[in-house]
Amino acid sequence: MQIYLARNNQQAGPYSLEQVNQMLASQQVLLTDLAWHEGMTEWKTLGELTQGKLVYEPVGYTPFSAPIKTETENASFKIKVEQKAKPELAPFHSRALTKVLDLILWLPMAAIPSFFFNESQYKELFEIQKQLQAAQVASSKAVELQQQLMHLIPNEAWMSIFAYLIIMLMIQAFFIAKSGQSIGKKIAKIKIVDAETFTQVSSIRAFWLRSILFIILNLLFMPFITIVDYAFFALNKNRQTLHDKLAKTKVIKQ
Repeated sequence: MQIYLARNNQQAGPYSLEQVNQMLASQQVLLTDLAWHEGMTEWKTLGELTQGKLVYEPVGYTPFSAPIKTETENASFKIKVEQKAKPELAPFHSRALTKVLDLILWLPMAAIPSFFFNESQYKELFEIQKQLQAAQVASSKAVELQQQLMHLIPNEAWMSIFAYLIIMLMIQAFFIAKSGQSIGKKIAKIKIVDAETFTQVSSIRAFWLRSILFIILNLLFMPFITIVDYAFFALNKNRQTLHDKLAKTKVIKQ
């Protein structure tokens, strides 16, 4: 059995089961270190594999008889780790492209009401838009016209807009949870990872904190939040935006 170990984004091995158990006993490796061998679908901590014990006994594995090593030999055994190059951070233009692509997916919502207007509503809509574009419209009058515009949209249109919103959020959440990529990120070939380990993060951090929370904040404080968000990116050597900082994530090239 060939076992690979990893700690702090550094990989070592392969080692035999006997070597791993020797290193566990001497605390050269820890129960919090990650391990993988053939037959496993993902990396797991040694503590998960050993169920908290300092010896790993895989089900169905029969160890061979190995020469007994002396304490001196065991003490001199060291893990040699191979430094792995850190993934390349996503450049600004890739992230900007992603933002544009993801925003384009929301544009159909603005067109949905037009499918529910009749001829008289179209005329009323054009009249309201014409008045809104007039340079002399007072702010109070503009608010009144906007309210008229909102009331002009039929209930069926509002229901369709809501349905489209939910469906798009579900699709984006599915892709982000699966691969750390929204649709825009898939096209731009970048992905969301943990800021420290560069591994995939949970949907709570990748979707709810990075996306939903900042959609709400942008709606409430547009364009202040957007400006602050990307000011962080420009000033941060790790190329993290404000929502990256909050979710403790980075965006890297795929």
